[in-house]
Amino acid sequence: MNFLRTFFLLLAVSFSQSVLAEPIDFRLSGLDGQQYSLSDYRGKWVLVNFWATWCPPCLEEMPELEMFHNSHKDNDAVVLGINMEDITDARLKDFVEKQFVSYPILLTDQNSKLPFGRVSGLPTSFLISPKGEVIAKQVGTVTADSIENFMKSHKEKNQ
Repeated sequence: MNFLRTFFLLLAVSFSQSVLAEPIDFRLSGLDGQQYSLSDYRGKWVLVNFWATWCPPCLEEMPELEMFHNSHKDNDAVVLGINMEDITDARLKDFVEKQFVSYPILLTDQNSKLPFGRVSGLPTSFLISPKGEVIAKQVGTVTADSIENFMKSHKEKNQ
């Protein structure tokens, strides 16, 4: 257990710093039929998580993302999940309900132009600052603690 705690603390530090230093935006439809824009969340941290139902590490991190989203959504941060597979909306809705996911699930296709560049593996998460800047990228799983620790260290570094 101590090894896992150390691993996740190192993971918090291992979020790679991004080179996108100016605000970005995108607009996608959600599984709930609503339109979502990254700019709607200015003033909050946003974790944009690319995932798929067939991806075991994606499924492993979903409870962590849910916990993080629920503890921060009314204050300072949200999670936006972007599904990266060819699946019917009905099957995806059923899957999301069975996983008890409450954060917005956004839909995209291979032709969607997003400001993150190529996503080389799943899961991949981008941490967006309250100013709308991509400040970190993580290929692989994240935890609620690793996200919170990274946000805290970034705030302290920029004070």
